[in-house]
Amino acid sequence: MVKIEAKSLEDAYLQAAQQLSCSVTELDVVVIQQPRKKILGLLGKNAIIVANCKMKVDVSHQKPKTVENVIVEEITIASVETPKTDAIEKETLAVSEKEVDTERPALSREHTDKEEDTTANGLSIKKILPEFLAKKEPNEKVDDHKSGVVGKLGQVIDSFFEDKQTDEEIAVRVKKEINALFDQLCFSLNAVDVSVYNETTLLVEFSGEDAALLIGKEGYRYKALSYMLFNWINSQYKMQLRLEIAEFLKNQEESVARYLTGVYEEIDREGHTQTKVLDGVLVQIALKLLRERYHDKYVAIRSTRDGGKYIIINDYNSY
Repeated sequence: MVKIEAKSLEDAYLQAAQQLSCSVTELDVVVIQQPRKKILGLLGKNAIIVANCKMKVDVSHQKPKTVENVIVEEITIASVETPKTDAIEKETLAVSEKEVDTERPALSREHTDKEEDTTANGLSIKKILPEFLAKKEPNEKVDDHKSGVVGKLGQVIDSFFEDKQTDEEIAVRVKKEINALFDQLCFSLNAVDVSVYNETTLLVEFSGEDAALLIGKEGYRYKALSYMLFNWINSQYKMQLRLEIAEFLKNQEESVARYLTGVYEEIDREGHTQTKVLDGVLVQIALKLLRERYHDKYVAIRSTRDGGKYIIINDYNSY
C-alpha cells in the first residue's frame, strides 16, 4: 500500500499504478484529500490518496484437466494392454467418472476459498488505513477531515443505535442550557421558558425587566438572537424555533394580520397582488399567513434593488 500526493486525482492514480505495477482499474483507493485550485496563488491543495493493488484471482484450471487426462490415459492403456469386455470397460469408465466428480467439489471449494481470501485482501486497505495513518511521521499533521474519513462509518453506526430523545426531553435540555447561558449575562430576566410548540418546533419565551433590551431598535437584536438560537437548536436537535420576547412576536403577528386584510381583499378581487416592502421578521410572518390562506396560489418572496423584501401572490399558470 502506498500514499500518493499529486496535483490532481488523475495524476495520483497514475503514480499509484506505476508504483504498484498494476493497472489503474485494479487499484483499491481511498481519497484522503480532494485537490483544490489556488486562488491568487494561495490556498491550493494537492490530491492525497492511499492505494493498494487488488490481488488477481489466479486459479489454475490445469488440475481438473490433468486429473481427467490421467484418468483417460489410464483407461486407454488398460484397454490396450489387457483386452476386456465391453461390460468391464463401461464399469471402468463409470468408476473414472466418479473419481472426477469427487475431485471437482474439492477443487471448487479450493477455488471459493481463494476467492474469499482474495476478496479479503482486496478490502484490507479499509482495515489497515487507520493503522497506516497512525504510523505517519510525528511532524506530519493530519487534517480533521482526513481523520474523519476513518471514523465516519463508526459514528454513523453509533448514532443509529442511540436512543432518540422525545420532544419534551429536548425542551427540558434546551431550557437548562439557555438559562445557564443567560444567568451569566447582566440582564435582569425571568427564567427562560422552553416548551414544545408543535412536533417540529420549540417555543422559547423571554420575559422580565430587561427583556425588551433583547429586541433592540427595529428588532435587530431579536433577529440576531433568533438566528443564533435557531442554528444551535436546529443543528443539535433538528427542531425549528419560535422565539417570543416580551410578546414582541405576538404583537408583530397581530400587526401583519391587520395589514394583510386589505391584501386578502385585493387577491380575492384581482387574483394576484404584491405586498409592500416588509422587514425581515414581518416578511416571514406574512409569508406564512399568505401560504396558509392561498395554498393553491404561487406565493414567494422577492427582493428590491436596495435589498428590501416583499411578497408576490399569483396563479401558478402565470409562471
